[in-house]
Amino acid sequence: MANNFLTIDNGGTNTKVAIFDDQGRQLAVSAFPTKNLERQAGFHEINLTDLRKDLGTTVQAALKKAGLTGSQIAGISTVGHGKGLYVLDQNHQIFMDGILSADSRAEDYAADFEARVHEIFPVSHQHVMTSQAPVILRWLKDHEPENYAQIGSVLSNKDFIRFLLTGDVFQEIGDASGNNLVNLDTETYDSRLFDFFGIPEMATKMPQLVRATDQCGVVSAAAEAQMGLQAGTPVFGGMFDIDACAIATGVLDNDKFSLIAGTWNMNIFPNDQLAPEESGLMNSIFPTGKKLIEASSPTSAGNLAIMIKMLMTAEERDAAASGKSIYDNLEVFLENTDANFTKLIYFPFLYGSNVDPEASAAFIGLRSATTKSEMIRAVYEGIAFAHRYHVQSLLKVLGHQPQVVRMSGGGTNSASWVQMFADVLNLPIELVEANELGGLGGAITSAVGIGQYASLEAAVGQMSRVKARYEPQPDQVEIYAQKYRAYESLVTALNGHWESLKAFQEGVAQ
Repeated sequence: MANNFLTIDNGGTNTKVAIFDDQGRQLAVSAFPTKNLERQAGFHEINLTDLRKDLGTTVQAALKKAGLTGSQIAGISTVGHGKGLYVLDQNHQIFMDGILSADSRAEDYAADFEARVHEIFPVSHQHVMTSQAPVILRWLKDHEPENYAQIGSVLSNKDFIRFLLTGDVFQEIGDASGNNLVNLDTETYDSRLFDFFGIPEMATKMPQLVRATDQCGVVSAAAEAQMGLQAGTPVFGGMFDIDACAIATGVLDNDKFSLIAGTWNMNIFPNDQLAPEESGLMNSIFPTGKKLIEASSPTSAGNLAIMIKMLMTAEERDAAASGKSIYDNLEVFLENTDANFTKLIYFPFLYGSNVDPEASAAFIGLRSATTKSEMIRAVYEGIAFAHRYHVQSLLKVLGHQPQVVRMSGGGTNSASWVQMFADVLNLPIELVEANELGGLGGAITSAVGIGQYASLEAAVGQMSRVKARYEPQPDQVEIYAQKYRAYESLVTALNGHWESLKAFQEGVAQ
């Protein structure tokens, strides 16, 4: 009889419960929106008591869809967004909201710390990001000292979800190493990092480090009553979401890149060597034991959703009236146009940029005859160009082209867009069968955790399968190369010149 595995995948936009069997077949998925609370601008939080309640309902719904009971689940893993902050008090009780990775309250703190990052880069091999746990902790220390004083345990998102299942507190090392909390050489916490961020007292609040496939407790009686799982079911360390997507798509070495086109623009590969400080890239510990090299920014598919709302309200309404999605109609549009269609350049910087931190979104090249259709296609292309910008940084560190790019994220729902990525990158792109890749990554973790497969590599070989391959089209590659040169030239020319625009915008807003 096949073993079945359940994964809770808590993303910043949606939280999903997915069930897979030991051959990687998806049996069921149930989801709910991750409820983002914004009590003031830049704050992105989630009520953890509500999250626990929503998880209970959704786990039961997934089991029902799969036609399974809790007793038929052999193992459970949690997957979650990286960065952000989830804390418990000294008695392991919830006392404040969780902080999502989109949170930007500590932006100025991050900029100040990054200006001195050379002091800690030889330890953590990490640059400083606004939503990293130690940056937010320092902000809490200065601005909400009453909450800071209550902290008993510091967790990542998926570590908190695991705590809800088991009642046990652990910190999985992949998340911790991507959060500027771990010495990447010794793979342990390092007091120099806590001193650097001005939070030395937090060093004693850090839970025991574990690996992705380590068992970290079992389903508790309380979780059984709330979620319909069986008490005693083993629960494993799990991974943060970019690790899970890489594992699920079979990216286990530097011969493949993992590209995630979702809300965030994520481009990664596992490597034996760390990326140097001057590369601007992030390093963390990958579940296989290699180092994960990451280039990322919030410059991907989230831009498309907003631009459609801005430009295509009538088209959205007409599509809905005919029983279709606007994306169905856009797919037909993409199929019938090519790289020659639009002469515009779009900077996908609505949520931030991968160049000047003050940069904002823009169309360049608008003329009186420009059509809305040209603008929308430019958005698709601009997002692909932003990914290429990151991929080029990865290539400088790797020193050679990968054999293939394995793509995931919402962008893979459009075959024409995937082909565009292949043409823009001039690299073949492959998609795997599963569509809930965080869920599959968690299932692979559980399969290794219970001992069904001896290693992640062995589990991937049985549970992840390629379903489609997109080869670059030489004529399109040539046109996109010309466009990308213009994109890169314009981005570079504007670097350092966005500050006055930001000052003007903020002045108008006051």
